[in-house]
Amino acid sequence: MTPQEMWNKYKQINPSIGDEIDAWAFGVEPDLLADLVFKGEKTATASAYDLYAVEDESLPQEGTFDVILDSQNQAICIVEITKVSVEPFNRVSTDHAYKEGEGDKSLAYWRQVHEDCFTEWMREAGLTFTPESKVVLEEFRKVYPL
Repeated sequence: MTPQEMWNKYKQINPSIGDEIDAWAFGVEPDLLADLVFKGEKTATASAYDLYAVEDESLPQEGTFDVILDSQNQAICIVEITKVSVEPFNRVSTDHAYKEGEGDKSLAYWRQVHEDCFTEWMREAGLTFTPESKVVLEEFRKVYPL
């Protein structure tokens, strides 16, 4: 299903979502992570704060809706952003790591995987990642399909 098709179906249930679609896929393992969101095991994500400025993109906002895509840009589900915060990488909590639902859900696993990704992505943007680098932490809930 395309993002527009899924958006239109959900809009019949919740007309207040408007017409503007924000659709995206996870940067690493988009199919696996989209499936974890679909199953309700992944209710959070993190992104490198500095890359928002590089890409001239605004931070996610609570109360907005996003279409989660797979690696083929097909819509998997729609989530509502319920919480957004910015923290230094080395201050991300065990609770947030668990909500991300990846690997063994531990903070150690989360740090290893995200440090590798953030280091690479920031290097590609001409930036340097450090343990003090800020990350954008999002929490969400799947709203469609239920």
